[in-house]
Amino acid sequence: MEEIIARSNVYALLSRVLLQELDSEKLEFFCTDETILEFLPHWRDWEFRNLERQKLLEEYLNPDFANLSLLHLIPYETFYTRADQMIETGGANPVTDFYSRYDFIVDYGVARVVSADHIGIEMEFMHHLCEAQLKAFRESDKEASDELIRVQYEFLNTHLLKWAPMYLINMKYEARTPLYYDTAEMALEFILSDNETLSVLVKA
Repeated sequence: MEEIIARSNVYALLSRVLLQELDSEKLEFFCTDETILEFLPHWRDWEFRNLERQKLLEEYLNPDFANLSLLHLIPYETFYTRADQMIETGGANPVTDFYSRYDFIVDYGVARVVSADHIGIEMEFMHHLCEAQLKAFRESDKEASDELIRVQYEFLNTHLLKWAPMYLINMKYEARTPLYYDTAEMALEFILSDNETLSVLVKA
């Protein structure tokens, strides 16, 4: 059970950082939480991390987020997987069937994304599946738990792993702050490692 909780928490964390700029409350967490700082070593050791929080957000972190998510890079699956590099914003987006099958609704007002296949939304969906698996585990519903493991493995292999590594490698190259550099590195390592974990469970 602890492994499911840990996986769910990592997906939730990555989703939050990749989806929106940090606010003051979340930045405080990233500046002071020892576990987070251990996962993000370049950010932990960065000389500007202890600047006044609003200054850190406005002059460093928010401009870097905009550069990585809005200006220079495109964090949408269909940009990488369609031959014409167009983002599919309608119901024909390949992730929507997955989402609707598992009662996952994208709140576009909160997320501020143009399409359901944003990397942060796909990470949030994996978090959603982990939470469903955790519920099944607590209810001793092995059949549902096994099915959710299979679904997570399928989603990783038919969606996230098809394109997210390319985006995250580009994100590392383009990042101007250690927070987003480390986040890209952590996300890349995690989805590859999680795929190996799920692969073993699916074949067991």
